[in-house]
Amino acid sequence: MVPDVSRGSKTYGLLAYLYGPGKHDEHTDPHIVASWDGFAPDPGRDPNATLSQLEAALDLRVNQLGDRRPKRHVWHCPVSADPDDRLLSDEEWAEVARRVVAAAGIAEPGDPDGCRWIAVRHDLRHIHIMATIVRGDLRQARLNDDAKRAQTECRQIERDFGLKELNPGDGTAAKRPTSAEGHKAQRLGRGEPVRLQLRDAARRALAGAADEAEFLDRLKTAGLLVHLKIAPSGDVLGYSVAHPDDRNAEGEPIYFGGSRLAPDLSLPRIRKRLGAGLVDAADTAQPDGAATGKARTPGSRAAQARRGAAGAVEAAARTIDEGDDEQVAAQLAGAIEVIDVIAIRAPADTRAQLLAAARAFERASRSHVRAERADNRSLRYAARQMLSSGYATNRGEDGGATAMLLSALVLLAIAAARWHSGRGHAQQAAAADAAARELRAAYRTVSARPMAAMATGGRALPPAIRERQAAVIRDRLSVAEGAPQEKEGWDALAATLAEAEAAGHDPAALLEEAKTWRELDTADSVTAVMVWRVRRIAGLSAAPSTEPVRPGTPTRAGRPAAPAPAPRRRPAR
Repeated sequence: MVPDVSRGSKTYGLLAYLYGPGKHDEHTDPHIVASWDGFAPDPGRDPNATLSQLEAALDLRVNQLGDRRPKRHVWHCPVSADPDDRLLSDEEWAEVARRVVAAAGIAEPGDPDGCRWIAVRHDLRHIHIMATIVRGDLRQARLNDDAKRAQTECRQIERDFGLKELNPGDGTAAKRPTSAEGHKAQRLGRGEPVRLQLRDAARRALAGAADEAEFLDRLKTAGLLVHLKIAPSGDVLGYSVAHPDDRNAEGEPIYFGGSRLAPDLSLPRIRKRLGAGLVDAADTAQPDGAATGKARTPGSRAAQARRGAAGAVEAAARTIDEGDDEQVAAQLAGAIEVIDVIAIRAPADTRAQLLAAARAFERASRSHVRAERADNRSLRYAARQMLSSGYATNRGEDGGATAMLLSALVLLAIAAARWHSGRGHAQQAAAADAAARELRAAYRTVSARPMAAMATGGRALPPAIRERQAAVIRDRLSVAEGAPQEKEGWDALAATLAEAEAAGHDPAALLEEAKTWRELDTADSVTAVMVWRVRRIAGLSAAPSTEPVRPGTPTRAGRPAAPAPAPRRRPAR
């Protein structure tokens, strides 16, 4: 059950909407189910009652204030039931309305001076509570935290009525679009309210930005209107953004301040994030080829950036499992930048899934735990590198590197969900779970081609080499870890180990090192995770080799990388 509190100034206008046909003739049988005294005139049931009479009754105390009447005297709160809930009767909706107005401070039980209010039902699954905020003693109602208190009461109503229980909030969620913003988007044929588009745009402009000036420049480059609040000293105090096509009745742009988009998009919070600067992920994360000190595998700039990001994400996931709360909060704030960048740089076949993952994880990245001094510069640097490296395809080395990164992001999202759940952050835990589902779907799309190619290579290995790698897998990955049950993943891992062995690595040592990076209990496919970890540790190409593996002969993909071909040794004279 979801309440949506807002304020307005036109009593008659809201009544006309509540009793009217709706934007698309969706309103049916509008009528009052409850009111402040039970005797409010109801144009939906009494043919002699009019909207003007109801307006006069509701505004009685407001008008008594004369020139002192508040400008925004109308309190409006639609309350919607979940689509899967049973249908509530008028009597049940009346009880919901009375409990919500009491919790919000509109009219508490036994208070003869409570505000005047009505609850109108014109749909099977929701009501609209409307009140005027002047009390009988001509004071304004105390409505501090009214929306939060209404939310809390709705959680209790769900339990009492046996309805679907939604996750309780903690006050850190971004403000949802108002009903008016939603109706405006529908009227203009937009897919969603402008507030959501601006929030996404601001978040993406922040991803990997080096400083405040770059962040603001990115907003302008995205085609948004940017207004700065300047102090007399010339210092910038804040910013607001507007979509050029979103204007009010006077034709002026409608600006949203950063804090109205999301709490962590205010300028002071952005400055804290940017103040730490950026650090190369390779300085803090496990680099490619770390097991033997060999150079990184060559590939496109996009592929190299994704491989580096995978290392930063793996390190962040370990911090979420093992670090203190402040360190974890920093990693979550950095991870959303990586997800944002991979989403906007993704090919069409995975872009929708990754954009959905970014929106979901945005909620998971924010809680009351603040990262005041913790470090997420590696993740922010990884996001910047991906952004500057351009677009990647989902084929070849690009596709393999993207799969490598997505595999790490799935495990990070799962770790985030578990961390939030353990601290009672219900909304954030659900958001991280949702992000993990979308990331997993994108991973399956991207990884299908390289994993199938590696599995084919594993099945084509010479019997002696295949059996040797099988023994290593059986020895290092137990049945409980899932390796023997995953046929394609097992074949791909065997091919990867054979490729690494041909390049001079010890397969058993690689598996042991890969296992220490993070626990594998939450992985959908243990062997798939190990494939990407081993390939990164050994500095192998993210795309499978097409050459057959022969004992003692390095493959092209497994040959140590270098900026230029290694010089040949000259014969002795």
